[in-house]
Amino acid sequence: MAKLSNSIEDFLNELIFESGGAIEIQRSKISDYFNCAPSQINYVLTTRFTPFKGYYVESRRGGGGYIRIVKVKFDDDKETLNTFIDFIGDSITKDKSDELLKELYRLKKITKRESELIKVCLSDRALCESENKNNLRASLLKNMLLVIFS
Repeated sequence: MAKLSNSIEDFLNELIFESGGAIEIQRSKISDYFNCAPSQINYVLTTRFTPFKGYYVESRRGGGGYIRIVKVKFDDDKETLNTFIDFIGDSITKDKSDELLKELYRLKKITKRESELIKVCLSDRALCESENKNNLRASLLKNMLLVIFS
């Protein structure tokens, strides 16, 4: 499954690069090309083409449906911070917070040390006493990012 997902992601990224940052394509054409179910395309879109990874995805289902993917460039720290704060919302899982930190590091918005320190603070072990770990994790993460980006 991961190999197919990687292939679909690479294919879409290549199309986006070749087209200058945006594509519009039918989901059925992609699933036909890879001989897979349209749900596999949905999986790749929801896990690999997220706003905090710099993508805007618009999807319309049905016979004339399409997928529009736009690669967004973060021009400044305020824009980056707002995108990530919106993604975090009121609750975030440990896996999603790790993903977010990995992307911030990749974008060179935080250092490796900052990433590792934040991960430790947001770990399930550190939040063991909380019934609402994901809510607490979201609040802590947003506050730490506000300090880092200020």
